[in-house]
Amino acid sequence: MNSHHLKSFIRCKRKAWLDFKGKKSYEVWSAQKAIDKVNQFQIFSKLCNGEIYTGLKAIKKGYKGVIGLKIKGKFFQNINAEIRPQLLLKTKGISKWGEYQYLPAVYKLGRKTTKEHLYDLAFSSILLGSFQESAIEKGLVISSFGKKVNVEEIYLNKKLRKKVLNVLFDLNDCLKGFMPEITQDRKKCTICSWQKFCDEEAKENGYLTDIDGIGFKTASLLKTNGITNTQTLASYSEKQLGDKLSIFRDQKYEKASVFVKQAKAYISGEPSCISDKNVTKDLLEKTSSGFYVFDIESNPDEKHNFLYGFLKINNLFTKNEDLIYEPILNLKNNKGESYRQIIEILLSHKEWPVLHYGETEKIATINIAKNLNFSFEEIDSLTSRFIDLHTLIRKSWVLPLKNYGLKTVSNWLGFEWEQKNASGSKALYWWIQYQITGNEIFLKKIIQYNKDDCLATLKITEYLIKNQLKKN
Repeated sequence: MNSHHLKSFIRCKRKAWLDFKGKKSYEVWSAQKAIDKVNQFQIFSKLCNGEIYTGLKAIKKGYKGVIGLKIKGKFFQNINAEIRPQLLLKTKGISKWGEYQYLPAVYKLGRKTTKEHLYDLAFSSILLGSFQESAIEKGLVISSFGKKVNVEEIYLNKKLRKKVLNVLFDLNDCLKGFMPEITQDRKKCTICSWQKFCDEEAKENGYLTDIDGIGFKTASLLKTNGITNTQTLASYSEKQLGDKLSIFRDQKYEKASVFVKQAKAYISGEPSCISDKNVTKDLLEKTSSGFYVFDIESNPDEKHNFLYGFLKINNLFTKNEDLIYEPILNLKNNKGESYRQIIEILLSHKEWPVLHYGETEKIATINIAKNLNFSFEEIDSLTSRFIDLHTLIRKSWVLPLKNYGLKTVSNWLGFEWEQKNASGSKALYWWIQYQITGNEIFLKKIIQYNKDDCLATLKITEYLIKNQLKKN
């Protein structure tokens, strides 16, 4: 077992087991992990003033920062273990290499220092201490806020070391045994490389958390009331279920209705229209003379929208290959120019609605308009044209899906992205690579991805309008 398995085990026992024994053909490459690696290296490099080197030779030469080192050893009861410290940072002290020693350091993305960080440092300190023949009293958590590198010292006392040893024994037993159950808190699965593998089993077994709107706490409440799977949930009447959901107070019957309908759709594979809410009639009327589809690619950590994509649709009968797509690149040194281009597009057809999926595009436009000193009346007039299809489809349809994300809904409708396993995280990874290398191929990938996002949004628009026309 190694430090990677330990971190996985803290998040999810099944993930640790799959990392150790799972078939790699079932694992999906994670763009988020790749992004974290790039960010991690950049922050470590900044901390060490660029003096980062790889492997044992770097330690023997006493370089400030060392990465890429594997240290093997034995724990109690002859358990084989291996650490792969994210960073070893040189400090004063005595070791077998001379009058210096190394401290283990880990990278932290958010503001919260978690068990994962603490246990990783404690585990590393035990093997690293033996390896360099020098006791380690503390580890470091490295983070970056506002372009400033922050270093948090963690003292590795006996209590923490004992805790990590107990976890390591549990991990060792886990890796020797059968594959653990799927975690009940499936929100943790969103960026896991084994998500697709577990999703298939979860659907077969009727996991309640696969129903849109049901999280870990709601699933636990349902289970205490004897509702253990989606099949049982779907068999309840809305009144029966509502009586068991007193925790939701005045919304209990409304919630019950949503959960039961969603479970029935998920099992049957058939969508159902919410017939008492004719919310798509307005969409049909507003789009009849033309509209825009708007989609943004962003880096949330830096609060930077790096690409704005517009799809111009004169009418719904236009073939996809004849649609006009316009990407606007937003470099930090030319954001004034990109902002003006965006407003120019939006004001070129003042009567056209602007279709988007989620809140990002509307919020970004408000911020752009404020930046350009628009009045409150001008901002209100501009944003009143925005139509959020995510909200619209949830109000008008119950779909047989796990969630109502753009990819989930448009994939169900038959839309396919040109680039395999494309995602917002992968687009961000390409953007980071473009910034590092200046290679235009990454920019082309991002633009193609954004265009496909716009086309996927259009696919959902067509679905809503087509079904509205059936009602007329």
